[in-house]
Amino acid sequence: MLSMPFGQRTLAIAVLFTLSVPAHARQASPGPDAAKPASRVPTKIEAIEVKALPLPTPLNELTQPITVLDAEDLRRKRAASIGDTLAGEAGVQSSAFGPASGRPVIRGMDGPRVRVLQNGVGTLDVSTLSPDHMVTSEAAQAEQIEILRGPASLLYGSGAIGGVVNVVSNLVPSAAKQGVSGEAELRASTGDRGRFGSATLDGGNGDVAWHLDGFKRRAKDHEIPGRIVADDPDSASGRLPGSDLDAEGGGAGVSFTRAGGFLGAGVSGLRNTYGLPTGEGTFIKLKQNRVELAGDIRRPLAGIDLIKFRAARGDYEHSEIEPDGEVATTFKNKGDEGRIELRHLPIAGWKGAIGVQWQDRDASAVGEEAYLPPSNTRATGVFLVQEKTFGDWTISAGLRGERERLRAEGELPSRRFSLTSHALGASWNLAPGHALSINFTSAERAASAEELYAFGPHLATATFDVGDANIRKETSRNIDITLQKNTGALQWKLSVFDNRMKDYIFARSADEDGDGIADRVNEEGEIEPDGELLLQMLGQADATFRGYEAEVSWQGNGTKVRAFTDNVRAKLKSGGNLPRISPARIGIELSQSWSDWTGRFSATRVQRQNRVAELETATAGYTRVDAELLWRAPSSLGNWQVFLQGRNLLDKEIRLHTSYLKEVAPQPGRAFALGVRAAF
Repeated sequence: MLSMPFGQRTLAIAVLFTLSVPAHARQASPGPDAAKPASRVPTKIEAIEVKALPLPTPLNELTQPITVLDAEDLRRKRAASIGDTLAGEAGVQSSAFGPASGRPVIRGMDGPRVRVLQNGVGTLDVSTLSPDHMVTSEAAQAEQIEILRGPASLLYGSGAIGGVVNVVSNLVPSAAKQGVSGEAELRASTGDRGRFGSATLDGGNGDVAWHLDGFKRRAKDHEIPGRIVADDPDSASGRLPGSDLDAEGGGAGVSFTRAGGFLGAGVSGLRNTYGLPTGEGTFIKLKQNRVELAGDIRRPLAGIDLIKFRAARGDYEHSEIEPDGEVATTFKNKGDEGRIELRHLPIAGWKGAIGVQWQDRDASAVGEEAYLPPSNTRATGVFLVQEKTFGDWTISAGLRGERERLRAEGELPSRRFSLTSHALGASWNLAPGHALSINFTSAERAASAEELYAFGPHLATATFDVGDANIRKETSRNIDITLQKNTGALQWKLSVFDNRMKDYIFARSADEDGDGIADRVNEEGEIEPDGELLLQMLGQADATFRGYEAEVSWQGNGTKVRAFTDNVRAKLKSGGNLPRISPARIGIELSQSWSDWTGRFSATRVQRQNRVAELETATAGYTRVDAELLWRAPSSLGNWQVFLQGRNLLDKEIRLHTSYLKEVAPQPGRAFALGVRAAF
């Protein structure tokens, strides 16, 4: 066993330990909701706490546009990438550069504008550099995933100007634990001939708590309906080459727990080899090792309610490998990030927190596609948030100051940015269970290293990227208005937003020869009419993002119904649409429980997107239908679940407008997954 890879070894230990735990130990800590028929399982929304926020507030009382997926949601919606896992949530899509590398797209923004966190700290990978680079957070290891829609720069820095996704795991236990509990899952899928297994174990003696987890995922090229290139009779059909993957990971953590808090550490590792469905036969071999530290101290001094500390160090590397086995380019990233939050007791009725955040990363790309020189990015920010209730009104305010410095090797200029973000919000309880809230946010973003210093061919996106070392900082002026009913069997929420971006940074096609046609170049950047790369140059212009999200849900007598719709329009102030903006969607989810059985059905209609940017093609609309049938074993047999899932049951050809590869990489066709899950 010692010769096995890290993820397989951790998974094997966890599964063996799970199966060997005595019956009395299993009974000592029953799994959540397991012994109850599904129709009698109470809603858990009241108990959900959003870990990404410094002030604790029950989810159903939040006025910001925030969604939380709990463990049951994640079991049903889990995919190989974080973006695909969250793509069914209101206001969220996936960049979908193959099954492994899909970043979340929030309200039309992605890349360096959406921060993906792991337990409140950045993932420390290079996923913001390019859509073919995967996010290293894994949904299989998450207890919940939090989505903060709209600017969150106040709390998490300039890279969160479009939103935040926080993947919460129990790698570093934060609460005392007695005895042992755990979960294990196995599933197999058609379409991609996939296999997946995961296991978690948690234990402790009241003073020391520990955690162990592991997963293994393997899939072949997935089946597609129709042809790879739409409307091309010469294009291949059947399966999508380059959509395979082989991933494994695991982690272990330990904490010392007391009534006044905890202090702990955890280590985790990830390995993934995945294809790129670009038609070139290139694949990526990735590895990351990560160390996390965390601690809470409650009531350490007079007037102080809590001191919260989170930090991580990551060592990341991936190689892009040609079909002949030669390494074309190697990307590396070594970084540290941390934050300290101090929450004070109410002062004249105002409760709030002050915090400091820092990050330091060294990134490099070496090889044929080294379009980014070795660079260093350092940032430090200080923030303050306050909140007070006046009768039926709650007022919130926040302020952040941040400084960021970027340096690159060679003669490229260093850049320093001074950034300010502030927010003001008000919430009015119109009637019991009804609230109207308005939030104003002003946030600034520093240009990223790739936006400043990129120069060279990027074969994955078939572009030759040219950055601009003199780019100015980007500014967002955002207003969110939310009306919601958050109690009772029937609940609903409507959010509208208007986000005005000054000096929005984006890549636009170049026309250096002035012939009115987008320039194409070779790998040296020389203009050739039939060159294989599109010349893209970084520029800035004012832009506006406007849209809405609406959800309504009802539950009772074992029945749950949820419907949602969303839309975003993104345009340049000077005229013209921005690229890869998702069209309007409307969806419905139905769930019915009876005895030990639960059936679920969902259908999502995505409209045709013909509001396209210059030189961008339109995408057709489609309807995706999914379903699941789940059986919970009677309590006398233990906490077991067996489930059968069907995805894209209508076998529709789906091309996501948010993807660079929408024309050459359709989404999977009809597929089924059979799985079993056990907990104790």
